[in-house]
Amino acid sequence: MHGPRSRKMRLSERHIAMLAREIADPGFSLLPGFRAATDADYDAIVGDIIAAAPNDGLWVFAYGSLIWNPAFDFIDSNVAVAHGWHRSFCLGWDRRFRGNPEQPGLMLALDRGGQCRGVVYRLPPGALKPNMDKLIRREMSMVPTAFPPRWINATTAGGPVRALTFAMNRNSGRYINGLSADALADILATACGFRGSMAEYLFSTVAHLEELGIHDRHLWQMQELVARRIEETHGIS
Repeated sequence: MHGPRSRKMRLSERHIAMLAREIADPGFSLLPGFRAATDADYDAIVGDIIAAAPNDGLWVFAYGSLIWNPAFDFIDSNVAVAHGWHRSFCLGWDRRFRGNPEQPGLMLALDRGGQCRGVVYRLPPGALKPNMDKLIRREMSMVPTAFPPRWINATTAGGPVRALTFAMNRNSGRYINGLSADALADILATACGFRGSMAEYLFSTVAHLEELGIHDRHLWQMQELVARRIEETHGIS
């Protein structure tokens, strides 16, 4: 599944170290118009997903952090293309994990239009429920979720697969659109939470995509802009 890396990123671990901060976990907080997800919510969603899983197995399409930090066991993985979707920093606003109230972060989600190269993972058929429980609880903390699980068609070198993914609901109050590249870079170069910085999240995503032979031009531009901003702020080159 791994491909050669032919480009050198400007954003580096040195830049990430410049942003390292000790931030205590502020804990879960509800956003207006949402409620906390319950065990019953999780059980219902997981049950529906397993019931709708294709006969050839349950595949998950990963486009961001699930590529480099999957929340489940898997028995197979392949680079795949999702047509009609693209990865975008459109899920706002993170004031806990990689952002804070003063510097909220933006997370990746699938948004409509274009295409997205990512990775499909096949879950072990004998352990669907425990693995889906972990995944859904990681991705969904509030109801209604801003990026609900949904089935999409993806294409791999071995043929098409029907895969589960998490796509942005544009009607959600958490949908962010229309930011310029400079405005987005300003956010990604400064926001930090108790799990780390947005720059670290960007670095990990781009680095792992490149290792897989996936060149995302938008994220590549972002890592360049974010590195420049960190260098300007901290006086490094």
